[in-house]
Amino acid sequence: MTLTRGARITGAVLCAVLAAMAFAWIVRDIRAADGPMNLWEYLGAPDPRSGQPMTTAQGSRVLLVTYVLAAVAALRSSSAASSVLVITGVVTLAMKLPGTWSIDDTYPVELRDRAELGLYVALAAAVALIVAGIAGRRPSPEAVRPAGPGQGAGVAAFLLLGAVAVVSLAWEIRQPFVVPSGIYPAWFLGGAPVHSPMTEAPPGWESVVLVLMSLVAAFGAVVRAAFARVLGLIAGGLSFLGGVLGTAFAVRFEMYENFADLPLERQLSVLTSLFLVVVGAAVIAVLARPGAERTSGGLPGPWGGSGPWGVQPPGYPPAPGPGVPPQAPGHPPYGVPGQPPASGPGVPPQAPGHPPAQAPGFGPPQDGGFGPPPPSPPPGR
Repeated sequence: MTLTRGARITGAVLCAVLAAMAFAWIVRDIRAADGPMNLWEYLGAPDPRSGQPMTTAQGSRVLLVTYVLAAVAALRSSSAASSVLVITGVVTLAMKLPGTWSIDDTYPVELRDRAELGLYVALAAAVALIVAGIAGRRPSPEAVRPAGPGQGAGVAAFLLLGAVAVVSLAWEIRQPFVVPSGIYPAWFLGGAPVHSPMTEAPPGWESVVLVLMSLVAAFGAVVRAAFARVLGLIAGGLSFLGGVLGTAFAVRFEMYENFADLPLERQLSVLTSLFLVVVGAAVIAVLARPGAERTSGGLPGPWGGSGPWGVQPPGYPPAPGPGVPPQAPGHPPYGVPGQPPASGPGVPPQAPGHPPAQAPGFGPPQDGGFGPPPPSPPPGR
């Protein structure tokens, strides 16, 4: 399938609108960083319980890059544009939807109204991206599917994204034992006492979205699906940036210098930040490489064929190589049913009007049909 030119242009325009909105909110926060919330605190993952009137966090920064790359991909590749637009719209919905109910009255009224309006515009643009990516699909004359991750890249992405999902889920399971009482369900749904940035999802919600994206992208990478590259890159970006912010927080408070004196919980948190930096960067490096194109015959497998998992369809000529004679011009491919074998040394000529001879031991008997076997000779002879 391919995406029409009109749908690709529409998707690129919608991505540009979303990118402009995210960029405007980020600039607003940077300009407002000369008050109680300084720039270092804004860039270094401030405490979500501090009540600072922020509007963006790491999610908006990753989505800003996603929108720019999605717009470029929609204009350059007609085969990959559909999956790019649909995945971008779905991720935007998942990341922006909680903001419609989680903004509380602790923020300034004017800023709150602008943030709510921006959220509704972002949700409408996300739905439009999904519609454009689905409704604009048309059969491709070349019968070439979007490129998915390669075989080695798919296995590596599966392991890396699976590790991100396991570690993130483990911390969410641990949260009820270390956070103050009464923080749930605001940790997942927003509101007091968790004051998440106004255009962002609450911390728990964002962690669940990251786990789901990582798992879906991991299993999609194994089967070399095209959507796995887009979804895996977004999950890798969130992991990488989250690790960078956690590492910056540790550097600011000199946790590495006093690592041996830290409690075990804090030591694991510092190591998790380093882990997310390394694994997130590895996911981006693995999935950013262009994959192999797939034909309509199936997924290219480790044997390199065009049929399912690399198996060549019946009648497909074998690839030349050691022990495989070259195919003579004008002859049908090897193994085509109903075609006589090519004449040559060791191959008897076929008599006109007679069916091709079968190899011994294959197929039904030529004379007796499927009847009973001939009787055995009498004893003693």
